[in-house]
Amino acid sequence: MQWLIFAVPFFAILIAFIRKARINKISVDDKRMKDIAGYIQEGAMAYLKRQYATILGFVVIMSIVITIIPSLGWKITISFLVGSTLSALAGYLGMRVAVIANVRTAQAAKKGISQALDVAFSGGAVTGLLVVGFAFLGLCSLYYLFDDIAMLTGFSLGASSIALFARVGGGIFTKAADLGADLVGKVEKGIPEDDPRNPAVIADNVGDNVGDVAGMGSDIFESYAGAIISSLLLGYAAYGGKGIEFTMLLASGGIISSIIGIYLVRFVKSHNAHIPLRVGTFVSAGLIIAISAALNWYIFGSFKLFFSVLAGIAAGVIIGQITEYYTSCEYGPVKNIAQQSTTGAATNILSGMAVGMRSTAAPTILIAATVLISFITAGLFGVALAALGMLSTVAMIVSVDAYGPIADNAGGIAQMSGQPPEVRKVTDHLDSVGNTTAAIGKGFSIASAALTSLALFTTFADSVNLEIVNVLNPKVIVGLFTGGMMPYLFSSLTIEAVSKSAKSMIAEVRRQFKEIPGIMEGSVVPEYSKCVHISTSAALKEMILPGILVIAAPIVVGLLLGKEALAGLLVGATVTGVVLAIKMANSGGAWDNAKKHIEEGAHEGKNSDAHRASVIGDTVGDPLKDTAGPSINILIKIMSIAALVFAPLFM
Repeated sequence: MQWLIFAVPFFAILIAFIRKARINKISVDDKRMKDIAGYIQEGAMAYLKRQYATILGFVVIMSIVITIIPSLGWKITISFLVGSTLSALAGYLGMRVAVIANVRTAQAAKKGISQALDVAFSGGAVTGLLVVGFAFLGLCSLYYLFDDIAMLTGFSLGASSIALFARVGGGIFTKAADLGADLVGKVEKGIPEDDPRNPAVIADNVGDNVGDVAGMGSDIFESYAGAIISSLLLGYAAYGGKGIEFTMLLASGGIISSIIGIYLVRFVKSHNAHIPLRVGTFVSAGLIIAISAALNWYIFGSFKLFFSVLAGIAAGVIIGQITEYYTSCEYGPVKNIAQQSTTGAATNILSGMAVGMRSTAAPTILIAATVLISFITAGLFGVALAALGMLSTVAMIVSVDAYGPIADNAGGIAQMSGQPPEVRKVTDHLDSVGNTTAAIGKGFSIASAALTSLALFTTFADSVNLEIVNVLNPKVIVGLFTGGMMPYLFSSLTIEAVSKSAKSMIAEVRRQFKEIPGIMEGSVVPEYSKCVHISTSAALKEMILPGILVIAAPIVVGLLLGKEALAGLLVGATVTGVVLAIKMANSGGAWDNAKKHIEEGAHEGKNSDAHRASVIGDTVGDPLKDTAGPSINILIKIMSIAALVFAPLFM
């Protein structure tokens, strides 16, 4: 078994680098396209280097703290450092490929949809394959090095730390730029999206990469690692070596299933880019279902654990479809928001809020049903397996998700470089599909975060011998209320950070339009770098406080009030966090696509009163769906993993 476990992640990483090399070989024949892509690449890499330099200080401090605590020690520290490094590396390399794939996608769009989809999806697949390859390889290496599953919790804490700052910082960066570009460019100046005359347009495109590629990759990396670790710990407690064997082989099977699905996308030809992506996703899910059933019978001689895995896989697929219903232009909720836009921004915003609130019901019930089914069939181990089942094909899921910002950038490059209408038609289609896949990816991220957090919570409870959480205990009640408040306090900090950053961005864009003659005429190139600098400085400054708050809260509550209060904190944060994250993600996605629905010709199309109202709604939704909402995923997971790592202090 050991050779297979190491061979599979190595194979995934190898395929990722092969795809990277294939993308690099595509030549771009348009100088203007190359220049614009260069601006985006330069800004993205400069930001990421500064962000990782900032995070390094936190990693060093945490390493020292973990090392000096006698009950933790140097093995946990090594695990923490490996998790931090591999998570950062996966995000860095994935984004590096994304910023070279965007211009090559625009180049391939000259040949048609299939060719452009192949390049954009290949760029996304590099991130997906590196996420699972590095995460699984790192965990396996540490497990065989230390021969102690408990030491792996440090890996998850390290990955969570990178994910937290990457998601929060990336979200602040991208939305500050996006709001500045939209409110001044679209609303005040009446120029199109991705217009090269807009000083914030390059920062906006940079933000797509740092938030939706590097940040998203780190987020899913952490969920995947957490699900595997919980399954290993609870599997060993329930079944000994067989529990470890089943978990390792299931994760390996998921990677193999994803690789097959990724390759299948290239061979399914369609004028609708959504069809190949769906085929690859569903084939991957079908394969891992069959593999998990076979593994369950081979190792245990029954299908008892299979139903927990199946529940997780099914929940992930169904929640993705529910998210699509509430956020896609094809269905009633988004069309209704577009209709409400005809009477102004207020009705647009109210309608979008209502859609987001209503959209929480079905996913929440489905998550609850998944937990119930998995617990009845396999106990606490079943809950962890449901999370791992949902995340088993994460390489495919991340590939589809990361495709979105690459397609978005390709459309921006095509627009800014003045490509012919037929090229824009292809990139617009890819971008439209990318908006839907991004919304589905956010729904999946939230659902997987919920199950991963619950799995980590059950692991924490098992590690501190906590069998019952008594809600009549005053300390537990304090923990519940404090935990329930945390997602709201955290979201207020991230949204306010976007607002403050956007204010600076808007002032700079207005200044350039006013003080630099020739921008509106297109005879002078705006000072793009100044807008990139504003987003970079704001993101790095504003991400510190939310990050410290999230990590400190469980440690402080555990030390002051004990493990029962800490359990209440985790339960309260998970419940309110999941519901709030779904609401914000789906409201934001629905507002975004309502705007695009109008831009496609509905309700008098672009520059109409309805369009202007929808732009306002979209700017309200942007920090919800791309900053605060995704960051809550990290909040609920990192609080659980911090409680698990520092559990010896609360005994």
